[in-house]
Amino acid sequence: MLAEMRIQGLGVIDDATLELDPGLTVLTGETGAGKTMVVTGLSLLGGGRAEASRVAEGARRAVVEGRFQADAAALAVADEVGADADEDGTLIAVRTVSADGRSRAHLGGRSVPVGVLSRLAEATLAVHGQNDQLRLLRPAEQRALLDRFAGDAVAVPLQRYRAVRAEWQRVATELVQRRDGARRLAQEADMLRHGLTEIATVDPQPGEDVELVDLARRLAAADDLREAATAAQAALVGADDLDPDAPAALALIGDARHRLSGSGDPELAGLDARLGEALALLGDVGTELTGYLDRLDADPDRLAQVLARQAELKALTRKYAADIDGVREWADAARARLDGLDTSDEALAALAARRDALAGELAEHAAAVTAARTEAAARLAEGATAELAGLAMPDARLHVSVVPREAGPDSTDALRVGRASLVAGTDGVDEVELRLVAHAGAGPQPLHKGASGGELSRVMLALEVALAGADPVPTMVFDEVDAGVGGRAAVEIGRRLARLAARHQVIVVTHLPQVAAYADRHLVVDKSGRGRGGADGNGRVRSIVRTLPESERIVELARMLAGLDDTDTGRAHAEELLHAARTHREADRAGAVPARSPRRRKQAAPQRT
Repeated sequence: MLAEMRIQGLGVIDDATLELDPGLTVLTGETGAGKTMVVTGLSLLGGGRAEASRVAEGARRAVVEGRFQADAAALAVADEVGADADEDGTLIAVRTVSADGRSRAHLGGRSVPVGVLSRLAEATLAVHGQNDQLRLLRPAEQRALLDRFAGDAVAVPLQRYRAVRAEWQRVATELVQRRDGARRLAQEADMLRHGLTEIATVDPQPGEDVELVDLARRLAAADDLREAATAAQAALVGADDLDPDAPAALALIGDARHRLSGSGDPELAGLDARLGEALALLGDVGTELTGYLDRLDADPDRLAQVLARQAELKALTRKYAADIDGVREWADAARARLDGLDTSDEALAALAARRDALAGELAEHAAAVTAARTEAAARLAEGATAELAGLAMPDARLHVSVVPREAGPDSTDALRVGRASLVAGTDGVDEVELRLVAHAGAGPQPLHKGASGGELSRVMLALEVALAGADPVPTMVFDEVDAGVGGRAAVEIGRRLARLAARHQVIVVTHLPQVAAYADRHLVVDKSGRGRGGADGNGRVRSIVRTLPESERIVELARMLAGLDDTDTGRAHAEELLHAARTHREADRAGAVPARSPRRRKQAAPQRT
């Protein structure tokens, strides 16, 4: 639920705070006062498109801040991005639009992508405007509306259907590719087999190319290496073929130890232990040099073998990868690819059998989806028709049809369901269509043909009321969905919105006093001078948003009654509207028949001047 919203620098609104009721909040005001900016602010909070043209003239940026009483779904979105709710459980969302069009979003004190606010809005906020009435004319929107009403009854089998459909399409596509590209696939298989045979013949080992480089270098420089190692060994331990008088490191250290230990000085004697460590280390090095010289082989034949092996490995790395490890990875991938290139009759038959089995399973899921939709369609039609009767359309009926989409001869997604060949689309095999019987004697017509603007508004509201129990979104916003409606129908729209507010928070932008009379909280966007709004010193229009006390609601409703706010007649009519609305609401809550509202005065009171 949206508890509060603050708007700064958006359109004609400099700074306004809207405290919203948990029930029905209505927003009224003269044309051009800025009611649209409130809806725009709600759209921005929901991750809608940011436009620099919406920023108030002379302002650096527009800021919209919303305080949500977060439920589990909203808190889950916040938790994913590391946002924190306040101590009272509320979640603060902020959207900023700079004058150059750049946009930023924050949630719970953390900067987040705008898409996070969109996800938050999906869980908390649904904005319905006149554009939604146009979307309601689209078949895809009508199917989505029915699925939303059906809930898990459609969602669960539809999820299974989509999973099986994805595998069915994959297998069918693979079968077509293997059949149509048999020659190409056979050529590819031959090349892969040739490569695998060549690699298997050489049988490269992991890291072998690197090891051979070191070995070849050592074999090629064996004489130089032997000379260096022999000289080093002689320097450590001495050698018979060298100058016997040449000092050896081990002998020199041994002599030094003898001198230190015989000095009788404790400090010098302490150095003897350290020289002992050095003597042991040099002895180990001498032993390793002896072993190195024993292993060092200047065998020309061995060098030739190593060079020949390097040539074999280089032949592989030129064709398949940059090094031997890469060649081995290519071989693994080639073997896996070969498994999928089998174009033998047995392999094609196995694929065809798998496709047919999946098609049978998919048909079962499609039939389950259709059955659930058909059952839900009857309930939705019945509920919406009952609501239309109360919206001054007593003879209107809404039909919700679920019909199969037949597949054409060239359809790539044809699926046999029962005796029919149907198109297996992402959302099943059904087409959903809303048809309206507008009055007695008329036949059912598609909404775009059978409904006027006012009737379409009432159909949409009737559907929303019927959907109220199935819709998890806590806050609903209606932007002038009562356009083209008046008289008794307007009263009934207000009454239905009040009923809807028993289960959801409802925010309504309206021009109709019959609707505004049902509000739990009445906000007005004011530029007329009654409040602090009006034109600023530069002649620019500026508006404020304020909550009307009960006494001022009469004046605002009278103004909405064709500008009768300065007459006793208008105020009397406004009082009558308020009384009737209260009576209806009390009756709806009690499940009783509403009492009659007071009769209007037969003669108008004198107009005040």
